Amino acid sequence: MKEAQLARLAARVLEASGIAPGDAQDAARILVTGDLMGHATHGVLRLESYCERLRSGAMDAKARVTVEDAAPAIARVDGANALGPVVGMRGLREAMARAKAHGVGLALARNSNHFGAIAPYCLIAAQEGFASMIGTNASTTIAPTGGAETRLGNNPIGFGVPRPGGRPVILDMAMSVVARGKIRAALQRGESIPQTWATDRHGKPTTDPKAALDGFLLPFGGYKGYGLALIVDLLAGVLSGAAYLEHVNSWLDDPEKPGNLGHFFLAIDTRVLGPADWLAQRMADFDAIVHGTPRADPAVAVRLPGEIELDRLEHHRREGVVVEPALIARLEALAA
Repeated sequence: MKEAQLARLAARVLEASGIAPGDAQDAARILVTGDLMGHATHGVLRLESYCERLRSGAMDAKARVTVEDAAPAIARVDGANALGPVVGMRGLREAMARAKAHGVGLALARNSNHFGAIAPYCLIAAQEGFASMIGTNASTTIAPTGGAETRLGNNPIGFGVPRPGGRPVILDMAMSVVARGKIRAALQRGESIPQTWATDRHGKPTTDPKAALDGFLLPFGGYKGYGLALIVDLLAGVLSGAAYLEHVNSWLDDPEKPGNLGHFFLAIDTRVLGPADWLAQRMADFDAIVHGTPRADPAVAVRLPGEIELDRLEHHRREGVVVEPALIARLEALAA
């Protein structure tokens, strides 16, 4: 399916659930870009759960997102329990607007919900000339190092650096070895998972995706991944005024309760640092040094973060993206 066709379908689904047309287009842009970049677990697949929560009242289709100036370069965004990507796009725009005025801009969002993958936001910022750091908290799926119960979410963080005239560098990562969505997808396909992905509810490594979903995700790098997840929650949850740690409601365990997730968006206007050709030359040299690294395995390329996702984006924009016919049929039904 072509990008424009999928975006129209996604927007129609959201409009049918009461989302205003402009907001529906913003949310569709984030979700469809996620699909195009290969993040299918954070793409239009999410529309079904979004619509379910909108129907139940767990999210407010008519919510009015508001912005407060905490300082000239800092915005507080109150999502009012709106659709997550709607809050996300508002937060990103507020951060970029302040960065354009002051060189650096920060938006802290509260009262939000799941806002999709981070990479699409970093891509949008990079295309506008902004370097970015973006993060969000999530409901609890990870136990603190040494702990036997979950206390914090698999809180992802993303970074983007623009390259004038070329492709940006984008890193989007969750703090676990893999995202929970990949384990959920494995369960739906009836497949096992590597035992390095998660533990069962007793803290024992497991290859059973169902047991893993009932247990804990394993952070990458052990205590280092755990520490990064905590820092993201301090920025996205504590400083924003949103819920944090176990105060975040799970849409699986408490589907009718607002999540009150928090996000942060830091934007840096690279144009205040030097002209476009200055940054382009430095990024080209950076690229050449990394790609000039001798390969340890001739069959495995040395890559910059985001290259695989941007390759997929370009391919899918040319050829279209494959979406399961059954999902398309369900989305068409929701749109109707």
